[in-house]
Amino acid sequence: MPTGAQALAADRDPEQQLGQVRERIEELQRSVRRDTDRRDTLSAQLRDAEEKVREARGRLSGVREQLVASDERLTQLTAERERNEGILRDQRAALARQLRAAYMSGREEQIKLLLSQEDPAAFGRMLVYYSYLGRARAGKIAEIEAAVAAIEQAAAQEALERDRLAVLEADSRRELSAVDTARAERGRALRAMNAQIRSNSDTMAKLKREAAALEKLVADLRRALRDLPPGGGQAFDKVRGRLAWPVAGRIVARYGQSRGGGLKWNGVLIEAGRGSEVRALYEGRVAYSDWLPGLGLLMIIDHGGYMSLYAHNEQLYKSAGDRVEGGEVIATVGDSGGRSKPGLYLEIRRGAAPVDPVPWFRRPAP
Repeated sequence: MPTGAQALAADRDPEQQLGQVRERIEELQRSVRRDTDRRDTLSAQLRDAEEKVREARGRLSGVREQLVASDERLTQLTAERERNEGILRDQRAALARQLRAAYMSGREEQIKLLLSQEDPAAFGRMLVYYSYLGRARAGKIAEIEAAVAAIEQAAAQEALERDRLAVLEADSRRELSAVDTARAERGRALRAMNAQIRSNSDTMAKLKREAAALEKLVADLRRALRDLPPGGGQAFDKVRGRLAWPVAGRIVARYGQSRGGGLKWNGVLIEAGRGSEVRALYEGRVAYSDWLPGLGLLMIIDHGGYMSLYAHNEQLYKSAGDRVEGGEVIATVGDSGGRSKPGLYLEIRRGAAPVDPVPWFRRPAP
């Protein structure tokens, strides 16, 4: 039997509940940022640099999408102009045939017909015939004029689209330069961070701080998500052994393997190409979509009792509170968080506890 608090929560508007949960998560994200700024200046610099890379990549992707659309539009306009030019050639040829036939029958054919006809009825029929021919010629001329106008309009649109394409190509070059600049800034921030680590014990201390930050984040998110409106779909534990991998690549670190200093991997690290699409394991609600020390651009999806975590991304396509479907593209592979190579770090958690992700997939680990 539901408690009074549960009954009260059930009576509340789901959209209002979602809005309140989203606000709590956003405040939690801001709190993580404030903690990073206060405790670790170099991590904050790396975060800012990697977010500039993300923003530049996002703008570049947008420009490239517009380039594809503009190029397709230009192809359509060119095909339309060429089609109208073909119609114009056919109509001009038909009109030329009519004019040659009229010329061969002699000039002033209706006057000649009047002088040569003896049967008034036959003469009337021939006049009607010639009137048809005249209207046909006028019709062909009108069609030619319409085709010429269509060609001129298509040519003008083509010119405008070519100008727009040139502008977009210039934008693309500028945004690509911005990506290079942002990545160079990211490289400087990463070198400064690595220079601060002088020993193996420094490395272990840093890893432990980052692990503790993730554990705190998961605990805080679980509290924030308690009032989340329930979602539909099959329970996550029922799809064990049936999931598809979020990205194609080679596993270079496995669950339970030692990281040194008593730390172990709580998930799997998949080496994959930069910019590869990262897909959600299963339907759920985005619980976190922001930067976290050690994990870089991180997305966490709540599946109702379970969570999936996707780290080191270059771009994040979803925000906290968004619903996602299984297989939906949510991010792209990157090297954020200080990695030297692009890859995706994946965890599955039951409650707060990490579990081995591999048995959840329908094919062996790559």
